[in-house]
Amino acid sequence: MTRFYYDTHVHTDESSACGRIPGRQAVRLYKAAGYDGIVITDHYTRKYFRHCAGRTWEEKLDSFLAGYREARREGEKIGLQVFLGAELALNNPYNDYLLMGIREDFLREYPKLYRLDLRDLYELAEEHDFLVFQAHPFRPGFSPVDPAFLHGVEVFNGNPRHDSHNKLARRFAEQNRLKILSGSDFHMKEDAARGGITTTRRIETPEDLLRVLKDGDYDLVTPSGRPFST
Repeated sequence: MTRFYYDTHVHTDESSACGRIPGRQAVRLYKAAGYDGIVITDHYTRKYFRHCAGRTWEEKLDSFLAGYREARREGEKIGLQVFLGAELALNNPYNDYLLMGIREDFLREYPKLYRLDLRDLYELAEEHDFLVFQAHPFRPGFSPVDPAFLHGVEVFNGNPRHDSHNKLARRFAEQNRLKILSGSDFHMKEDAARGGITTTRRIETPEDLLRVLKDGDYDLVTPSGRPFST
């Protein structure tokens, strides 16, 4: 049976200060690695948008979306699906959240998401049909949050420069019956294809991505590319 591979945690040089690979090149790397799609999750932080001071929100948002848009254009050329996501940083306490299934029109309508608390973010997700996964909750400097305001947890983070204590994240998700996610946390060339999800369902639209994640109809991917069951 054919399986399709998608990475759910990818950063770009255009829109993440820590990213080192342009969106166009990231797409080529994932195509070469045999993936069928990626979710661009550039860092959505208060600090990032402050660096865009003096611009309108539309102009700031265009800057944030630059990496995603470059990746999408390249993906359309070479046949790799590219979806919009975000890694949103919230304070009190400081943590990162992967937003799956968001759209550009939502980001325009609701500016400055970093000002929200987690409960407000979760309620907004319920209203506008996207999912909130806590990213690497046990990495040093981060902490697990109230599971009542999460849809899921990134239980495997493939970034080789961080110890994300993935086993603890998986245990936390299982204890609280949360959805689970894997992602490469791609920033550099060597990060490509170190995580993601694999499914027998081809994902071509944001709606497809949400349905697969909500249904749990996928396995997680290890750095070797071999799936392990959810």
